[in-house]
Amino acid sequence: MRRDGVTLAVKWAAAMGITILLMASGGAAQQAGAAGPYKVLKTAKVGGDGGFDYVYADDAGRKLYIPRTGQTGARITVFDLDTLAPVGTIANANARGAAVDPKSGHGFGSSKPVVMWDTKSLGTIKSIDVEGGPDGILFDSFNARVWVFSHRAPNATVINAADGSIAGTIDLGGAPEQAVTDGAGHIYVDIEDKDNIAVVDAKTMTVTAHYDLAGKCGGPGGLAFDVKNHVLFAACHEPAVMAVVSSVDGKIITTLPIGKGVDGAVFNPETMEAFSSQGDGTLTVIKENSPTSFVVEQTVQTMQSAKTLTLDGKTGHILLIAAEFGPPPEVAAGERPRRGALVPDSFRILVVGK
Repeated sequence: MRRDGVTLAVKWAAAMGITILLMASGGAAQQAGAAGPYKVLKTAKVGGDGGFDYVYADDAGRKLYIPRTGQTGARITVFDLDTLAPVGTIANANARGAAVDPKSGHGFGSSKPVVMWDTKSLGTIKSIDVEGGPDGILFDSFNARVWVFSHRAPNATVINAADGSIAGTIDLGGAPEQAVTDGAGHIYVDIEDKDNIAVVDAKTMTVTAHYDLAGKCGGPGGLAFDVKNHVLFAACHEPAVMAVVSSVDGKIITTLPIGKGVDGAVFNPETMEAFSSQGDGTLTVIKENSPTSFVVEQTVQTMQSAKTLTLDGKTGHILLIAAEFGPPPEVAAGERPRRGALVPDSFRILVVGK
């Protein structure tokens, strides 16, 4: 998750004003959120060393996958989606994200090489050599393929979920972040460094269009999708807004304010709500009243650093991951600011719901 080569540390510093202030109660966000139905229902302090990026809920298998990165001890930690109790670990996987094909029962991590595992036993099936720097990942039910995204070429590597074979690679014309699918042959990818959304034909693996965000939504870091009404929700860094976009022609319907430091978005078709998670400790809830009417329904206080999220489609809960960090180290004039060290065993899972 970089933009123009800027590391996550810089993105954090920009989003949080370099100094990350943590409240005594476990680093809860200090912003006053708008009243609404959502709140943090549960916090599981699971600890463990290593960095973190994406989090993934496997609705059907009732597992929660959280990759923990690092030069040593890199792994994908797995939890029971209902209880948040640990259920296993996929070792030797320095992945950023995870995705699962429920039909084949195969899971994939966006590591280099990509790790493929059995979702029942959590045993590794194979390692898949890929180029680039795997980051985001998406399973597309249209033809049972896994899309692994990279900020450098190739921007996407497409893998057949059944056997782990590589179907091809794609140049998306920029650095991809989050991607969504309509399950009918169309994939949409936010291109963070070019401020647009790439439209991809999943069958031919070709880019058919780029939807320009026209200066209204810079550095898209999250993307959600109302498939039924053909509405995309692009969550951006600068300005910090959610751009609501037609997936048919790329027209921007409206923009709405969100928090700072966004790195993920999801849409719940059951409640007609889009969610974006921000590193400043906020979760923005946008209500779709109709395909042309959208409002910020609520700003939920979560925890600083809780910038990625996933939706449990069964319960409607939003799950986020976060940790506490010490003060940033001093840097010389002209050097890029860096994030402070992770406080040992402060890593936790947050569950937001009504």
